[in-house]
Amino acid sequence: MKKFNLSHDMFSKAEFELYKDDDFKVTTFTYPSGIEAMKVENSRGYLTLLPFHGLIIWDAIFDGVSLKMKDMFKQPLLGPGIADTYGCFQFTSGLLANGTPGPEDDYQLHGEFPTSDMDHSYITLEDGEMTVHSDYEYVKGFGYHYLAEPSVTMHKGSGLFDIRLKVTNLSNYQPMPLQYLCHMNYAYVDNAKMSSNIPDEDFQLRQTIPSHVHPTPEWTKYNDALKASGKLINQLDDPDHYDPEIVFFSKDLSQITPEAEFRVDIGDGKNFLTKFDTSEFPIATRWILYNADQQVNAFAIPGTSTPEGFTAAKKAGTLISLKAQESRSFKVTTGLEN
Repeated sequence: MKKFNLSHDMFSKAEFELYKDDDFKVTTFTYPSGIEAMKVENSRGYLTLLPFHGLIIWDAIFDGVSLKMKDMFKQPLLGPGIADTYGCFQFTSGLLANGTPGPEDDYQLHGEFPTSDMDHSYITLEDGEMTVHSDYEYVKGFGYHYLAEPSVTMHKGSGLFDIRLKVTNLSNYQPMPLQYLCHMNYAYVDNAKMSSNIPDEDFQLRQTIPSHVHPTPEWTKYNDALKASGKLINQLDDPDHYDPEIVFFSKDLSQITPEAEFRVDIGDGKNFLTKFDTSEFPIATRWILYNADQQVNAFAIPGTSTPEGFTAAKKAGTLISLKAQESRSFKVTTGLEN
């Protein structure tokens, strides 16, 4: 295995070819906002990663197809939370709490981790794979102390890639709460059809209306009818009713199948694919939004809980308690399947 440590000196406004072989190419650069980025390419396409900024996947393009939602951001921006730069393909939601804070919660949208400054980042190469790793130590006096180690792996000649996360409770005595969503914001493709190995009846329309959602009378009527029908949206054929957002939550997927697979048929023999181990991620969330500024079909967001907040997860029994010195690892395979 080859390993290359990344340093801030490797990033500047001018693009720099950091590495190239027969299978992969890595180019580094810095956005005008000051955020460092790297374009990691294989023969099928590329990922734009932010190695020192939460290891966010800013962009994903394979076979000329953009996987990322339509958004309002021309570049990643600095800020204390993910709402300050909500134009990315994927971010880590959590880790002490995640999702949209409920009425009884007191934390920022999607938690403390998404835009954290990573302590270290490095690349490994092994057996037709290139992996970008980062790590971040969170510590507060009289509070929690953990190590988060996200990574993204590209494969030779493939439009599929792996997103991993390892979280270790570094406390010598106290447990810590853990909530994690691998939050992927996939592109909205008109009339695309969704399928999975999970029965439709194991999904339920969100029953609450979070504070960031501002219903219109027409949306309320549509949402109520959808709730009464019990149907899951499996085709993107009604964009006039997807603003505000439409959200579904799954039941405990670990009781249904050991591995969940979700696909979006976008035509021309191409699918968006997301698959994951349901013992790691027992819940999947489907988030659909369509307006002139933002268009997204997050057809399967893997999570340890629903994104309804810390208190909701605690009440539902899905909040993880990580023992002192205990670790948990997670993996999602996703991308373009051809």
